[in-house]
Amino acid sequence: MQLRHLRYFVKVVEAGSISRAAATIHVAQPALSQQIAELEERLGIAVLQRHARGVRPTPAGEVLYREAVAILRQIEQLPGIVRSSGGEPEGNVEVGMSSTLAAALGGSFVQACRERLPKVVVRFRVSDSETLKASLTARTLDLALVFEAHLAAGFGRWPLFRQRLFYLDATRQDRAAGTISVERMARLPLVLPGPSNLVRQVLDHEFGALKERPNIVSEGDQFATLISIVRQGLGGTVMPLGRWPDAADARLPPPLLIEPPLFLSASILWSPEVTLSRAAEAVRAVLAERVAEHAEQSDMPGLEVLDAPEP
Repeated sequence: MQLRHLRYFVKVVEAGSISRAAATIHVAQPALSQQIAELEERLGIAVLQRHARGVRPTPAGEVLYREAVAILRQIEQLPGIVRSSGGEPEGNVEVGMSSTLAAALGGSFVQACRERLPKVVVRFRVSDSETLKASLTARTLDLALVFEAHLAAGFGRWPLFRQRLFYLDATRQDRAAGTISVERMARLPLVLPGPSNLVRQVLDHEFGALKERPNIVSEGDQFATLISIVRQGLGGTVMPLGRWPDAADARLPPPLLIEPPLFLSASILWSPEVTLSRAAEAVRAVLAERVAEHAEQSDMPGLEVLDAPEP
C-alpha cells in the first residue's frame, strides 16, 4: 500500500464522487478508479459503496478514512516536528473554535500566534462545539475551543471559564433583581433554543433530573429571534447574560439568576490518543492565555475564570 492510495481515497470520500475527486486532484478518472481498486485489493475488503449520485465509505471505509487522515496529517507535520526539536516551534496547527467564541477571540488569537510563534501556521476552523469534538475524535483537528454543557469523557481538557445562565421574561412586573428556581421556571411559558443547542441541553438535563416537563411554547435557532419573541410577552428564555445585546433595554426587566446555578463551561480540548507537537502545545498556551485575558476584561455578569494547571 502506497501513500498515494491513502491520499486518493481521502479525496474521493471528501468529494463523494470519483469523478469530482479526479477533477479536484487533476487525475484521470479511470486512473483514480484503478488506484481505489488496488487499495481494496490490498486490504481485501471494499472501502467504497457505489450509488447513483457517487460513492460513500463502507463501515470499513469509515475506519480507513479516519486512520488515513491521521496518517497523512502526521506526515504533513513531520518536517515541522523535526525542525522544532532544535529550536522554536514550527509547523501547522489545526484549531477549531465555536462560532460564539470565534467572533470575540478569533482575530486577536491569530494575531498573537503570528507575533509569538512566527514559524507556526494556524489553520482556523469555526463550527459548533459538537462538530469540533467529532473532528478531534477523527483527528482532523489538533485543538478545539468549545462550550460544553457537561464535560464529556474521551478528551484532554484545559478548563478556562464558565458562564452562568440567566432567565429573562418581559412580562415580569417586579423590576428588582432576584432569583428563580428551576422548578418554577419549568412551569412558566418558555421560549428556548432547539434540542441540539447547549443551553437547551443544560436545561433538559435539569428538568429531567427534577422530573419536570417544561412548558415550551416556542423554539428558535437564533438568540435574536428568541429575544424578539420574549419582547412580545409570549414567554421567558434562558441564556448567558452576555449573549443579549439589549439587556439594558428599559422594556425588559432585569434578568433573574437561576437557582441552583446553571453554567456553560469553555475549555480547550484535544485528543488524548495523539501526542501534541511542540507547535500545538505552544498554540494551546497562547489560546489559553488569550481567552483568560478576554474573560477578565469582558466583565460579563456570571462569568467565572477557572484556575487550571497547565497540562
